[in-house]
Amino acid sequence: MTPKNNFFSFRGQFIYWCAAILVVSTAFPFFWMVSTSFKPLQEIFVFPPTFLPDEYTLANFERLFEQTRFLTYFRNSVFISLATVVFTITIGSAGAYSLTRFKFYGREKIAGLILFTYMFAPIMIIIPFYVLIKKIGLANTHIALIMAYTAFCLPFSLWLLRAFFQSIPLALEMAALIDGASRLQAVIYVVLPLALPGIIATSIFTFILAWNDYIFVRILITSDELKTLSVGISDLYNASVIDWGMIMAGNMLITVPVLIFFVFIQRYLIAGWGAGAMKG
Repeated sequence: MTPKNNFFSFRGQFIYWCAAILVVSTAFPFFWMVSTSFKPLQEIFVFPPTFLPDEYTLANFERLFEQTRFLTYFRNSVFISLATVVFTITIGSAGAYSLTRFKFYGREKIAGLILFTYMFAPIMIIIPFYVLIKKIGLANTHIALIMAYTAFCLPFSLWLLRAFFQSIPLALEMAALIDGASRLQAVIYVVLPLALPGIIATSIFTFILAWNDYIFVRILITSDELKTLSVGISDLYNASVIDWGMIMAGNMLITVPVLIFFVFIQRYLIAGWGAGAMKG
């Protein structure tokens, strides 16, 4: 074997082991969470710890449903996340279409300014947003959360959808108009189907952000029955005696469904981000 081949062989093994270490370090916390959620309380604190439960139990899940409002938190998270997706995609699609199909002064500057607003962290705008929401009487409501998430997701969503609309030939839309379709019909039946990968990718991004958010819920929501999963589960850490089995069970029920969903739609997400990067 030549020195050159030895070099490439060594580099390949180095990359392989680095990737393996990265996968293990990333996946191990999820594995430990799932394993702990099925362990009896006395087994969680044994030393040395066991990777798999010696005795599987569902008691942690039973306590989670009996002693907390987990189902209420879950329902709130699903409603708020889906509503945010609907509003973000509706407004974002209309805005992205106007930025690619209508010519007006400062169009490119406006597009750049929209992306610039995404650079601000949520913590920088949450207090002014709370003051505004309180003045209009929407504090401690799900509407306030949906408005906050929609406003925060719109800049990136507009930019990503704009890249997809730019990639759609204008001739296809004009052909539909010549055939007698209205502009709205041309958008619905021609433009949106071709931009579907971008719409799906944007929807996933929006859903995950709304599903995982903690800051907005903590500040805007005070009623326990209106909280989402992120805050509802984190409140379990404030108990005088922390029930780690119940916490791990709750975290598993939050994470695993989203993880499974992500596995099935990841090709759309990768296609959306990749195409947006190349066409933007």
